[in-house]
Amino acid sequence: MSNYKELYEQSLNQPEEFWGEVAADLSWEKPWSRVLDMDAKPVPKWFPDAEINTCYNAVDRHVEAGRGDQNAIIYDSPITDSQQKITYAELQSLVSKFAGGLKSLGVEKGDRVIIYMPMIPEAAIAMLACARLGAIHSVVFGGFAANELATRIDDAKPKAIVSASCGIEPSRVIEYKPLLDEAMKIASHTVQSCIVKARPQAEATLVEGRDVDWDTLAEQAEPADCVSVKATDPLYILYTSGTTGQPKGVIRDNGGHAVAMHWTMKNIYNVDAGDVYWAASDVGWVVGHSYIVYAPLLKGCTTVIYEGKPVGTPDAGAFWRVIEEHQVKVLFTAPTAFRAIKKEDSEGELLNNYNIDCLQSLFLAGERCDPDTLFWAREKLNIPVVDHWWQTETGWAITANPLGIEEMEIKPGSPTVPMPGYDVQVLASDGSEMPSNEMGDIVIKLPMAPGCLPTLWGNDERFQSAYLEQYPGYYLTGDAGFKDDDGYLWIMSRTDDVINVAGHRLSTGAMEEVLAGHPDVAECAVFGVADDFKGQMPLGLVVLKDGADRTIEELGPELIKRVRGQIGPVAAFKMVTIVQRLPKTRSGKILRGTMVNIADNTPWNMPATIDDPVILDEITDALKNMGYAKDA
Repeated sequence: MSNYKELYEQSLNQPEEFWGEVAADLSWEKPWSRVLDMDAKPVPKWFPDAEINTCYNAVDRHVEAGRGDQNAIIYDSPITDSQQKITYAELQSLVSKFAGGLKSLGVEKGDRVIIYMPMIPEAAIAMLACARLGAIHSVVFGGFAANELATRIDDAKPKAIVSASCGIEPSRVIEYKPLLDEAMKIASHTVQSCIVKARPQAEATLVEGRDVDWDTLAEQAEPADCVSVKATDPLYILYTSGTTGQPKGVIRDNGGHAVAMHWTMKNIYNVDAGDVYWAASDVGWVVGHSYIVYAPLLKGCTTVIYEGKPVGTPDAGAFWRVIEEHQVKVLFTAPTAFRAIKKEDSEGELLNNYNIDCLQSLFLAGERCDPDTLFWAREKLNIPVVDHWWQTETGWAITANPLGIEEMEIKPGSPTVPMPGYDVQVLASDGSEMPSNEMGDIVIKLPMAPGCLPTLWGNDERFQSAYLEQYPGYYLTGDAGFKDDDGYLWIMSRTDDVINVAGHRLSTGAMEEVLAGHPDVAECAVFGVADDFKGQMPLGLVVLKDGADRTIEELGPELIKRVRGQIGPVAAFKMVTIVQRLPKTRSGKILRGTMVNIADNTPWNMPATIDDPVILDEITDALKNMGYAKDA
């Protein structure tokens, strides 16, 4: 069966048959007697009585099948001008030895281990070693401030922390150990052991009796075998920002996650065992968990770990160099990476220096992909460019263009259609289903697909209130949008990015789409600011392409005219200015909510994930010049 519609309908109407057949492709320590427990709380659970080991399926299984000499990991670091290739057999040895090292420090099944690492192979090795032991890892983005790390230590209560002496940015070295030591002072929970991978760019002072050198530990350890765990046991905790400021610990289970990850590689991305797959992200984010580490290795692919940037390491041809050198078949990254490349090399001239015929498709996710960026990438690369939509909570695509099943028509601006297992609906505030082409809250009817979060770490109550309470029987995505007549989903904005202008619900994402289509605009942000008369008004900030020498006096009327012409006067769009850059998280998401608070003079905290705090000073000045942020 290779027809998308048939597969999708089977996944909703016969979920146990569908996912049971998919799960048979993996190795199980104990098979399931039933695929789905609909009575489980707070949400239905997959493979409730089965047992599995994720590390065995991602590493050992391929060695035993004769793929030991194939590269599992290619580490490419333009930051340090170094590369390393690790075969599946070598990875098995490295992971089992490090797992033995963790075991010697008392780490057992169910214990938590925080991983605070840069983009080096040891980050993936640590994750897999935890999975091997049945320990629960929680990766914290390297370079997070001490207070943020302390918050996660107190919530996860880890027995051990795995770190490195430093992370490296193009212009600076970030020493991790002082941050780690400070976090452990702030935290009320006492961590028994800290393992530190020494890097030549910075020394780390080890605390006697607590800290251990990675290399020494691994060298002296006895290799550890895989430990069988329940399919419903947590594989990892990944903290995502919450509206209260307290991070939410998203749990990923072992069984459903392995099944979903393995299935997506062929069916969504159209890659097979042996293919080279590159997710240009960071292991600190969900994309890194799913598509740098677990999914490619579960499938038997070669995965690329890249310690670099899309631009500046050394130029906007960095991605093309990696693709050519390592023969990458599929690239997955964030739209912001391509906007950065487009800004520096708008004509794509650097592409002429490389042969990237090996690249068969580009997948974009992490934020809304504006059509202008999609068109640019499609024109320059001449391959399918797929915008797909998912969340930290789901772990994989809710909607996508399933290239391995059936290549669907691409509609720029839409992440295409729901994937098997996701009954996606658009609801009005009273719970009724919205007609086609009318915007509402996007929800997923329970049960969620395998791999989605079963709850939050230690907090079923918060899980219930945040995701399940508003529409009983449905998971609330927090995104707003609509379905068109063909069943394509259109994600217009986060629910809190839908602004109410004189009673009209308007999408800031739709306005951004129009602004981004202007030939001089590299990227933009639109958000709602308080207005005494209309409730809210949209305000736009635009970053110009390199070489675009325009003033706001010239450009502003053109942008306002575009929005009025394509969305209508109802948008009331008339406030826009040029800025040098936009404030973003390290994963590339624009901090719209923070800018709203600055503009409206409401209290706000410095976001822990911000890429460069200085940008907010620049934004504050720009907003003041527009008559906002008066008391900031």
